[in-house]
Amino acid sequence: MTDISNESQAAHQKRMAKRKAIVDERIAKATEERGVLILLKGNGKGKSSSAFGTMARSVGHGQKAGVVQFIKGRLQTGEYKLFQDHPQIDWHVMGHGFTWETQDKAKDIEAAQQAWAVAEKLLQDDSYNILIFDEMSYMFKYGYLEVEPVVAALKARPKMQNVIITGRTMATPLQDIADTISVIQDERHAFRLGVKAQQGIEF
Repeated sequence: MTDISNESQAAHQKRMAKRKAIVDERIAKATEERGVLILLKGNGKGKSSSAFGTMARSVGHGQKAGVVQFIKGRLQTGEYKLFQDHPQIDWHVMGHGFTWETQDKAKDIEAAQQAWAVAEKLLQDDSYNILIFDEMSYMFKYGYLEVEPVVAALKARPKMQNVIITGRTMATPLQDIADTISVIQDERHAFRLGVKAQQGIEF
């Protein structure tokens, strides 16, 4: 058992009291109530997983969620299989595949615009507490969507509506209006070590 002297215990209590005072002060200052725009970007693994985890938390509180996946993969993901029939979640899988698979720019632009039409309607519906626009950032990177109408719709959305957008890179106008930006870094990935993508981890 670790021996904690009275002096070290007193020093510890002093540090913790100071830290608690700082945290309490920050909590007291956070009085505004509104929805937030969260951007999850970076080269690392886990952006979509983080978004869907937050959505699960929201749904656990009885809230309503909407998902628009702007890039459809070749396989149904585990989260889609789990949530597709959930009464509190409306899930829209858009697109025809990854851009390097379709190799058809016109088709990709059409799919992006169709996905945005769905997303735009969700942004006007105050019954949705949280919206996930998965892989949306690529639509701006490849020039499939204009960012300005999206920014305008995000600004005009219902006050309490939360939105999470995922993708490796984020257009500057989106970052300018975001409330929270998290960067998922890539230090190592099993795929580069020759490990095949597997159910429950990658999809």
